[in-house]
Amino acid sequence: MTSASHLLNEDRQDFEHVLDEALRVILEGLEPDGNGSGPASGDVGLPLNAEQLRTLALAATEQINAPAAAEYAAYLALRGETREAVREAARARDNRAFGYAAMGVADRRGSGAGIIPVLAVLTPLLAGAAAVIFLLIGYAMSAVAPEPAIASPLRTAGWFFAAVTAASILAGAIGLLLTALRDGSRAIHDGPDSLSPEVTRARTAWREALLSLGMLPFLEDALNGTAAPGPQAPAPTAPAPKMPHLGYSRPAFSSPQEPRPTTPHFSSPDYSSPDWGGPEHAPE
Repeated sequence: MTSASHLLNEDRQDFEHVLDEALRVILEGLEPDGNGSGPASGDVGLPLNAEQLRTLALAATEQINAPAAAEYAAYLALRGETREAVREAARARDNRAFGYAAMGVADRRGSGAGIIPVLAVLTPLLAGAAAVIFLLIGYAMSAVAPEPAIASPLRTAGWFFAAVTAASILAGAIGLLLTALRDGSRAIHDGPDSLSPEVTRARTAWREALLSLGMLPFLEDALNGTAAPGPQAPAPTAPAPKMPHLGYSRPAFSSPQEPRPTTPHFSSPDYSSPDWGGPEHAPE
């Protein structure tokens, strides 16, 4: 369940009105001559001006409304009961109007719908159907030669019922308009915005408690520098330091220092041609 100190959105306007009144009282009381013309003339020499005080108060709405939570809860309870009663009355009017429009449906007092609502519903339907039938038959007979003597009275009757249909539709539209205007005026007087005397007194008591118990002490503390700050965004913090050096360093990767293999030294064989002599010299 919503706590009593939680301010509903529809009551923000009342809260701002009380805030304006509190600012006027605070700033006029701090003027040198004591009878200044408004908050603008009391801003000089103050630690906070009117706009800054207003911003602080709007940021601490729940804190300011907390001392007047009991009065605010009583106001909400009475207002809820009044609005529920208005909704019940509106539903009763709708049910009564529906009962009047339906044939033979009894209203809340047990009586029938009445002859006038029944005629208002049936007359356009019956007269319109009769007008269509008579006109169709009358004009169909006019195409026959010789024209029957009953054709002209049928057409006359058809136009008469057409006029009755138009008149009944017009009368029904006027009746609906008057009913809508009457119910609309009742709805305006019984709406949620028109408060009953009990709700008005509860609203006044809440606003007075909000002004004396919550708003004025908060603004005085704000001027004295002792007001508790409202909900604010967290202040930016310094970036976290990097991980401290723990004495380890990354390993130095390098290729292994091994002696390069030496290739064997080959030399070409020392070939020489055989020592051949003539036939007189035989090889040894």
